[in-house]
Amino acid sequence: MTLPRSAAEVLSGHVVFELECIDRIYCSLYVPKLQRELGVAGFIREHLGKPVASTAVLAERTAAFYAEIKALAARRQIPLVEFAAGQRKDDVMREQLAAFLAAGRTEGVVFIGRAQEKVKVFATTRRRDAEGNTYPWIIREGRVVTQWYFYCYDAAAGPFFLKYCGYFPYNAKLCCNGNEYAKATAARAGIGFTALDNGFAAVDDVAAVQAICDSFGEQVIWDLAAKWTALLPCPFTAEDTAAGYRYEVSVLQAEFSLTQVLDAPVTGRIFFEQVIRDNLDIGRPDQVGLIFARRIIRKGPRATPGRFRTRVITEGVVPTLHVDYKHSKIKQYHLKEGKALRTENHRQRRA
Repeated sequence: MTLPRSAAEVLSGHVVFELECIDRIYCSLYVPKLQRELGVAGFIREHLGKPVASTAVLAERTAAFYAEIKALAARRQIPLVEFAAGQRKDDVMREQLAAFLAAGRTEGVVFIGRAQEKVKVFATTRRRDAEGNTYPWIIREGRVVTQWYFYCYDAAAGPFFLKYCGYFPYNAKLCCNGNEYAKATAARAGIGFTALDNGFAAVDDVAAVQAICDSFGEQVIWDLAAKWTALLPCPFTAEDTAAGYRYEVSVLQAEFSLTQVLDAPVTGRIFFEQVIRDNLDIGRPDQVGLIFARRIIRKGPRATPGRFRTRVITEGVVPTLHVDYKHSKIKQYHLKEGKALRTENHRQRRA
């Protein structure tokens, strides 16, 4: 048997089809007017008409929000899950979603989760003036507060979750997936396919599915956010929205994926073995270091910021390739049963 001379040659002639798509995307939902201390003070004094700018006056609003969530769960018999520390939320969703779909459901809230997490929120402290009198002052600080997770299934976008912080100003997070959107949309369009974990193992019309993947963008994400913030309990009232206190959406993290379906699982295994073989001379077999095309200064006042590394990791018998560069990461690995090679480019917005 003649071994290929490069990793690229391994894949040449062995890829049945490939699809590019935005994969997992993590968005922030926030009210722009309520991201600064003065904005919060203005909301309390000018919008709510309270004489003192103290977050204590928002306790009733928070309690009403919690009560509305619990009422929704009771009314629609939605499971309410208390997440334990370290519990994998995706595993809970996978189990709950299987039961949801098995019951013939096509859209709705799969379950509601509650967790305690530390986040930055606005709180009220006491300060003293020049005469020694105390007065309330709004500050931002880290606190462990309740986070409400709404794990849902959308007929157009597939599974996603919307997470609300249970503390003013009730910032939220939306996480959805372009590959899941593509599967849901292809099914509604009547395009035949075989699902493969977070992707496709086979499709009847590759061009049509690629067009669906390309359509997953800003408008789809905004429509999903607008639809479900209207359907789910919301801590802000119609009067708040009319006054300009409404959620905006920004991207925090985005993953872009290339899925290459292989003619045989062994092709992918040979690919990773060839990657390791190509780079044994510049690193250890279990921690292969690749060189970036730029000078990296490790120490001193002009040290290059960020992490720069590449690793080939074997977890059991499934190898993965990781490349880290500043706020970007590239990962290559086998999808389920080694039927496809997945390459993901992960980009995180700088805080």
